Amino acid sequence: MKIEHFAYNVADPEAVAEWYTANLGMTVARKMEGGPRTHFLKDSSGQVMIEIYNNPPDEVPPYADMNPLILHLAFVCENPDAKRAELEKVGATFVEEVKPQDGSHLVMMRDPFGFSIQLCKRGVPML
Repeated sequence: MKIEHFAYNVADPEAVAEWYTANLGMTVARKMEGGPRTHFLKDSSGQVMIEIYNNPPDEVPPYADMNPLILHLAFVCENPDAKRAELEKVGATFVEEVKPQDGSHLVMMRDPFGFSIQLCKRGVPML
């Protein structure tokens, strides 16, 4: 079995899709007009997707109030410091930085919509 996508409910799928494509290297694989305004976004490898939608509209979780360790989206990143600075300029906020003894560098942030994203440079790649 292989994971096709991970889905989560957001208040404004169009705005999230625009920000993720402009700033996180994602591209729109499929977009559905009307209804929940579903967007499938694929990463730069073309092998992993997230699905964002607004359905039901009154049940978008309070992502900004959640501890990032409950739920976050992690991206492989060659230079977390540079990417952090770049993302802060376009509305992301810094949460914390961790440098484990294995040589990894992990930067937790929140996108402008409150969802937690992590920038991962692993000392030893996991995949």
